[in-house]
Amino acid sequence: MRLVLVGPPGAGKGTQAEFIAAHLAVPKISTGDIFRANVSQRTELGIEAKRYMDAGELVPDEITINMVRDRLAEPDAGDGFLLDGFPRTVPQAATLDKMLVDMGTSLDLVLELVVDDDEVIRRLSGRRTCRGCGKIWHVEFDPPTDDAVCDRCGSELFQRDDDKPETIARRLEEYANKTAPLVDYYGAQGKLVGIDATGPVEDVTVRAIDALRSYGG
Repeated sequence: MRLVLVGPPGAGKGTQAEFIAAHLAVPKISTGDIFRANVSQRTELGIEAKRYMDAGELVPDEITINMVRDRLAEPDAGDGFLLDGFPRTVPQAATLDKMLVDMGTSLDLVLELVVDDDEVIRRLSGRRTCRGCGKIWHVEFDPPTDDAVCDRCGSELFQRDDDKPETIARRLEEYANKTAPLVDYYGAQGKLVGIDATGPVEDVTVRAIDALRSYGG
């Protein structure tokens, strides 16, 4: 199957992408992984992307799209893939559709992880990161013995700027403006399936796989 996974920050896309891709025996393709691979391998696209990243600028769509095209052309993606983090906008989705047509194929389904803003803020704002070993704790779901100290290595715990409520609110607003319209775009194609992303990770995975089975996955 050829899938796209969408959902707001904090919906658990990265975790669910791993489980779903493993269930389907297809590669999980994330834009983060693609960028890191191209930059570390010093490909032409990677060198170009790094120039923008080093300048603190957004990498242009054209570079991202070309990286995705190259990745989808690799042999392991021939029988299917799961895209996580791309497309992020309707123009990118339209480009992906055309790209797949040129490759003689198309998307099968788009899974939307559905979770409300309050739950996202609860999940993300409760995270605490260790300055020493980098482990991420959660004040509610995975609390350390001492709120300020890492149980694993004894280093200080802190709240990243990305995990502060005001930053999360801005990220959710950006998602609503740029990425949420994908729901209407794929809904109009009859390819969208919504999955309740609240509750334990295992429960969400079961719901996603059950939905895929309904569509032959």
